[in-house]
Amino acid sequence: MTLTFEDFRPGRFGTFGPHHVTRDEILAFAAEFDPQPTHLDDQAADGSMLGGLSGSGWHLCSLMMRIMVDGFIHRTASLGSPGVDEVRWMSPLRPGDALTLDVDVIEARISKSRPELGILKFKCTARNAKGEALCEMIAPILIKRREMGQR
Repeated sequence: MTLTFEDFRPGRFGTFGPHHVTRDEILAFAAEFDPQPTHLDDQAADGSMLGGLSGSGWHLCSLMMRIMVDGFIHRTASLGSPGVDEVRWMSPLRPGDALTLDVDVIEARISKSRPELGILKFKCTARNAKGEALCEMIAPILIKRREMGQR
């Protein structure tokens, strides 16, 4: 069953994951997209304010997107997103972390200019296995509404 706008109500939508993060994954992403010493070199990372090797915040955002797609977006009538309203990195992503994603619907409204679609705003919080929040993201998604006869 494809999820449409009407299937989302404000409040907790679900918790998704886990996604297990490996050291090799952190190093590969950093080498390609964010080659800073805290993401690539143990000695440099140990001496940094992060206190050890950590994944890029952009890597964490990419993992959050993967968890969302695997968890529910792949079965929605999504029309895409106009962007991200806010991203906050709160704690470092570490090798060995098992990420879960708490997803809350914080706003649900019908588009004024295109009433055949709705706009959902999600707050997504990535957590490690200890329950520590690593990142929060607030992002809208455009999603089809049900046909009039299917309500």
